Amino acid sequence: MAIGIIIGLVLAIVMVACVITAICLTAGVRPLASVGNRKVTKKPLAGGLTAGGAVAAFVLFLFIPFSFHTVQAGEVAVVKHLGDAQNVRTAGTYFDFWVTEKYETYDAKVQNLNINANTYSKDGQSMQILINVQYQMDTSKALLIANNYGGLSALSTKIQSVTEGRAKSVLANYSAMEVIETRADVSVKVENAVKEAIDSSYYVTINTVVLTNIDFTDAFEKTVEDKMIAEQEKLKAQYEKETAIINAEKELEVAKKQAEAKIEVAKADAQAQVLVARAEANAIKAKSIEVARALGFTVKETLVESGEGDNADTEIEYEIDFTGKSEAEIKLITEYLKYIEYLAKWDGKLPEVMLNDGNATIMIPTDPTKPNA
Repeated sequence: MAIGIIIGLVLAIVMVACVITAICLTAGVRPLASVGNRKVTKKPLAGGLTAGGAVAAFVLFLFIPFSFHTVQAGEVAVVKHLGDAQNVRTAGTYFDFWVTEKYETYDAKVQNLNINANTYSKDGQSMQILINVQYQMDTSKALLIANNYGGLSALSTKIQSVTEGRAKSVLANYSAMEVIETRADVSVKVENAVKEAIDSSYYVTINTVVLTNIDFTDAFEKTVEDKMIAEQEKLKAQYEKETAIINAEKELEVAKKQAEAKIEVAKADAQAQVLVARAEANAIKAKSIEVARALGFTVKETLVESGEGDNADTEIEYEIDFTGKSEAEIKLITEYLKYIEYLAKWDGKLPEVMLNDGNATIMIPTDPTKPNA
């Protein structure tokens, strides 16, 4: 096109110069005379030739510049001879007589086609959808596109119609909630359906088909919003319930541990009291043996081993011989020994006190040496 413009300017200048020269010569004026406007003898022949040159320049101006055609990179041009598509031109500059040869340029780059459509779900919900289709024509099939579809623009309209139809067909198989919940899967199925429908007879390659937006009615969106809020409240209540249960279990576990600790402390105290009582009983027993000896009783000592290994221990058992003793002496020693045995088996429990009408009654622990009644 740049070449055609340059040639056109040159021819225009030549044509204007020829016209001016022809007029001057016809009027008998020398256009380039150095002195004044001296008139010369008219030369009709020279003026006619100059006029002919102007006409020739005008004719060339009409035909030559407009016959240069430039096809840009990323484009392809179909050349129609008197309306019949015969040739294809790729990027470059060409000379084709513009009166008989017409250039129809197609964009060979990747095309973005945005489609707005209204459709319905399986449960009758209205949806406004937006689909983006990216496709690219097969440049080697440019003549077929021109002859079969009338051009790339018409083919684009056909692709839009097919895409819209296939998308509606796919969406009609889903309820509105299913479309919302499985939107990504639905978009893939729409893409597959469109690619299957737009086959090689369309002379294009479908790169991507994306369901970019789905709008429902305000009423339905309000229903979905209310449902989601209810589900969120339900999940919140469930979470709070589970949290409360966990906290209660933690508190129960802490309480159990604290109770177990108190029990262990109580057991330790009781064992300590028992050990103290046994120690006191052993001391009293030793004193009773001394008393028995002082009263003239015979006391036998026997070594007794208890436990095994490192836990082995040796104790001394005492046996008092009552032979030849009076009943009073025997009773005294016997009662004393029973008291010692009671202390040895005492579990550490203190006497209980009961209050009744202002009177206090002390409950003496049962003698552990006697069987329960």
